[in-house]
Amino acid sequence: MLDAAQPMTSVQPMTSTARHRPTEEHSEPPPGACDLVTVPARQGLEAVDILRRGRAEPVGPVLHDGGCDTLGFLVPPGTADGWDVPGSACTGTEGRGAALAPPDEGADWLLPPEDDTAGLVTDPAVLRAALDEAARLIEAADSHR
Repeated sequence: MLDAAQPMTSVQPMTSTARHRPTEEHSEPPPGACDLVTVPARQGLEAVDILRRGRAEPVGPVLHDGGCDTLGFLVPPGTADGWDVPGSACTGTEGRGAALAPPDEGADWLLPPEDDTAGLVTDPAVLRAALDEAARLIEAADSHR
């Protein structure tokens, strides 16, 4: 079980013994399975604000790198297959899902996973809309400088 008080910062592929192998009885990915959408920190922070303001969909855990250059949003496994948002990248796990691992040096959680939401990830469609809105806000702010 994840300890929300202990910082964790990387998403690592699961070991071969823990891979998701769907069957008719068990088609859901394992708890904690996710892909990772990475965006520039400024756009990511705007998107987090947008997502947290009155949206019905919850925001999943969000990582930031040590230099605070990028943010990473945990999204459902398989998201990378169709992700095409300019200025971002989605790291897929080839259908295996990914598991949260101990922190890399210098990175940390912006929004840590919570014990009661261990399987929670951000909805990719909702994230896409928030990233688009964030890009428009940043463009508008920069044009008024």
